[in-house]
Amino acid sequence: MSEDGGERQVSTGLVAARFRGYRVIPGLTKRNIARETMAGITLVTISIPLNIGYAQIAGLPPIAGLYALIIPTVLYALVVSSRQLVASPDAAAAALVASSIGGLAVSGDDYAAMAMAQAVICGVVLLLMSVFRLGFLANYLSEPILTGFVGGLALDILVSQTAKMAGVHLEPGDEFVGKLGGLITGLPDANGWSVLIAGVSLIVLLAWRTRLPRVPWALIVLVGATVIVAAAHLDDHGVSVLGEVPGGPPIFTWPSLSVAQWLALVPSAIALAMVTTVEGLLVSRSYAEKHGYEVSADRDLAAFGVGNVAAGFTGGFSVGSSTSRTAAMDQAASRTQLPSFVLAVVTLVLLLFGTGLLTSIPSPAIGAIVAVAVVPLLGIGKFARLWRVERFEFSIAAVCFATTIFVGSIAGIVVAFVLAVVNIARRASNPAVDVLHADESDPTPGKRFTAADKTITAPGLIVLRPAAPLFFANADTVVRSAKASIAAAEKPVKHLVFDLEAVTDVDVTAAEALERLRDWLAANDITLGFSRLREAVGPRLRTLGVLKESDRVFASNREAASELRTEE
Repeated sequence: MSEDGGERQVSTGLVAARFRGYRVIPGLTKRNIARETMAGITLVTISIPLNIGYAQIAGLPPIAGLYALIIPTVLYALVVSSRQLVASPDAAAAALVASSIGGLAVSGDDYAAMAMAQAVICGVVLLLMSVFRLGFLANYLSEPILTGFVGGLALDILVSQTAKMAGVHLEPGDEFVGKLGGLITGLPDANGWSVLIAGVSLIVLLAWRTRLPRVPWALIVLVGATVIVAAAHLDDHGVSVLGEVPGGPPIFTWPSLSVAQWLALVPSAIALAMVTTVEGLLVSRSYAEKHGYEVSADRDLAAFGVGNVAAGFTGGFSVGSSTSRTAAMDQAASRTQLPSFVLAVVTLVLLLFGTGLLTSIPSPAIGAIVAVAVVPLLGIGKFARLWRVERFEFSIAAVCFATTIFVGSIAGIVVAFVLAVVNIARRASNPAVDVLHADESDPTPGKRFTAADKTITAPGLIVLRPAAPLFFANADTVVRSAKASIAAAEKPVKHLVFDLEAVTDVDVTAAEALERLRDWLAANDITLGFSRLREAVGPRLRTLGVLKESDRVFASNREAASELRTEE
């Protein structure tokens, strides 16, 4: 079987093998295997520095970030439907881990175990969402909500990384205000060597990445800074370094916690699952549409679930989608998951034979790399655009941002969902309700009524067309529109017909509102009819008692006008 423009699949056992009915690496061919392998090397150069930094953001040893790149990455790549989405601990997940666990853990051992347990719970939640096909929930966090929430997390990270670049110590577990205060008060005592290393690192990262985007500048900065610090023994002059990183492959570990501790992690794990769901599925869908392949939201959720469970049982922490790394792979023309396998293999080799190379990595350089990666997540451009085009949605983003910064990440995600519901209800509660009149100038059979023609051609007839499902949030609005149109008619109204072409569902509350409208119409000697019912809506209306045996049902609005005109 051939794919990708008819190219024959690589005939190696790995590529030809099947996993639950699909190829292990869909899209991999003889022609692109070299390109995909080089993209994997690029992914290595990006991921190892970032994951060391994100582990530190999460309050965990660097090894936790590296462990998350091995077994979780392999299992994720085997299950996921997306050919490009990269899974890894990211800035938002790291900040969520730190803010949610910091107040719960009472010791270093407890902290690491709780991070692993949190990943396991997050994975189970994602797997359950996949089983129950809840991928559609990704649509309930709008872009403004996600912009505000992720922007708040990014600012919190940026403050902590600025302190790292300046050599200023911050108390672990501090919230944003405490971190900002610690940074400001600590700046007079900043370490000059740390500031110099961070400054040079930022210049290299920012000045050259746009000119030569495919060069692994993060790795170059990390290696260069490490060589300088080791050669000049700058760690003796106050420059913080990574220190000894234990070697060896990841091993199976069960988080040893009490039942109460496991339960305390559930809210934050759900928050992590929600962020992973929204960001991961949106990014997966966007790249699939861009390059013309199919993805399954529920299978992608299962992949994230498997990856998180594996991370929790192998000494890592929560895994989510990495927008920046996915974009980098897209720029490298990668269209398969082979880079993820390359990343896992190289990271394992590093842990087996090269951890000594990590000892003298300076923290200011890590801080600079993470800061450059995090700045786009602030969403400054998105906030500016929202301010220009939609002030209400800007307000939603700003509230999510402020809540995340000043109250906490868990409160931020709760507020995000509340605002999502409010926004949906606000929009749904005021649907368009067209007042339609027959247009006699067009003899086309079945011609719809047009609002442009203000002449009621069937005596005393008004046709209303609600442009949304009828449910509790908009039922009263539709009823008020009906009464207002009758009151505003130039001639006495004798017939009201609901055009239900755009109505896909009716709930109990809407049915009761329509019953009250029926009583009001009867009291005013106005008949009620229906036209253009959808096939599934008619039985629903009968079950709810809205559509009665005596009611007139018309195939079209023109038929309604013709019959009612004849009767008159």
